[in-house]
Amino acid sequence: MPLIVRPWSLDDPPGWDRFVLQHPHGSPFHLTAWKHSMERTFHYEPRYLAAVEGETVRGVLPLFLVRNLLIGKALISSPFAVYGGILAADEEAHRALAAEAAALARSVGAGYLELRNAWPQQCAGFAPVARYVTFVQRVGGDEAALLEAIPRKTRYMVRKALRHSFSTRQTRDPAAFEDLYTRNLRRLGTPCFPRRHFTTLLEAFGQDIDIREVLLEGRVVAAVMSFYFRDQVLPYYGAADPRYNEFAPSNYMYFDLMRWAGSHGYTTYDFGRSKKETGAVDFKAHWGMEQRDLPYEVLLVGTKELPNYSPKNPRFQGAIKIWQKMPLPLTRALGPFLIRLVP
Repeated sequence: MPLIVRPWSLDDPPGWDRFVLQHPHGSPFHLTAWKHSMERTFHYEPRYLAAVEGETVRGVLPLFLVRNLLIGKALISSPFAVYGGILAADEEAHRALAAEAAALARSVGAGYLELRNAWPQQCAGFAPVARYVTFVQRVGGDEAALLEAIPRKTRYMVRKALRHSFSTRQTRDPAAFEDLYTRNLRRLGTPCFPRRHFTTLLEAFGQDIDIREVLLEGRVVAAVMSFYFRDQVLPYYGAADPRYNEFAPSNYMYFDLMRWAGSHGYTTYDFGRSKKETGAVDFKAHWGMEQRDLPYEVLLVGTKELPNYSPKNPRFQGAIKIWQKMPLPLTRALGPFLIRLVP
């Protein structure tokens, strides 16, 4: 049978997730659980494409049509995800998905098509976007070896944290985590997510996601929401209470997750994406992890340049300073509306 590219929906047979789980460049953000979460929380319109030969899936591309007054229309793979883009079994399927995505962007009148590729093999030949890097570390069951692999300065902070009476518990209640994370985003001058974003992720991903709370004297001082995908652990959303910075709760939290992952059969610790030349990159780089560029791509369709919504954009500095000074209840009320404008 000939290869065809067609729209895909949750009503189709379950070949999509099976393909993602078997593909070497698959990620949690390619799974249908992410599709469900984006639809339910943000009401973005899925335009998923599958390259199929009869009943055999040979490639997939998760896409969402995002439209609002700020960006107009855009096709993104995938909103609020650090990874996305084409997963294909062969070059024919890859080319077919890239061509269909470009045609779809033009047909819906999108300003641009964005592919958040994790690997060069996913690239479709569109214009590169070199704004981000990601950090990955191999982990194992030897805690001492894991600690020794960390560069001296960060190793000192981890050992300092280990001397305190921190404890960790896993939970599916996002309340304490959401409170810490929302406060942290306000300090950064960034709008917060609606709480239902986290509850929906927990529901959609089931046992493949959880929240780890770090406690000191019975108080939650740090928390991280992580995905578990094949042999990978991905700490995705994390925050710590700055009042306890002298005890290094963030260092404890990430090392504790790292050693837990190694002792539970996971082999890869994915510290995730950060924008170049930011404090987040500096923090992650000090863990001695493998750093690589993320080969994002964009196809400009109805606009001449990709919008730059980076917090480092000088246009946003005034708004960031105002946001940081606003009362927390107000940022919590306005944040969920604003954040969905720039996914």
